[in-house]
Amino acid sequence: MDAAYADIGERLEAGEPEALEDCYRTLGPLVMSYLTRYVPAADIEDVMQRVFYEVWRSHDRYDPSLSLRAWVLGIARKRAIDHLRKRRDTVVSLDSVREITGEDGRDIADRLAWADEVRGALRGLPDMQREVIQMAYFDDYSQSEIAVALDIPLGTVKTRTSRGLQRLAGLLQKSREQS
Repeated sequence: MDAAYADIGERLEAGEPEALEDCYRTLGPLVMSYLTRYVPAADIEDVMQRVFYEVWRSHDRYDPSLSLRAWVLGIARKRAIDHLRKRRDTVVSLDSVREITGEDGRDIADRLAWADEVRGALRGLPDMQREVIQMAYFDDYSQSEIAVALDIPLGTVKTRTSRGLQRLAGLLQKSREQS
């Protein structure tokens, strides 16, 4: 998927209109998920349109050597904040604004981009290691429960988890160095 994002990013920067469609198709669900946390449901479509309008309007400023996902989520963050500021009819709590901006203004977008990187790196793990890590960290299984569910010894679960996490860290490091 990273190669697909890189291709879309390069085509977008070059000004190919089809790249915007591909960007919307691949990153639209992620942007929508992000916006649902902060924008009222009735306004999400409008904000989504503004996000991808801004993606196209500023396509020549995109640097293809950087993460397309992070760049688009950064635009989504700005448009969500703009939308919250414009809403004069409702009181928006300071806590919700703090949550969206984070300490440095990029916290949530960075976390979503990081989660996406982790999911991408997980795909690079062998099936047996990926399976135990997903069960432990995403499905909240204990190592004993994983052993029972997969009908393997507890020691095997621990070994697969340990080796998988080491390999995952290496994949993430490599991904960061390539960015």
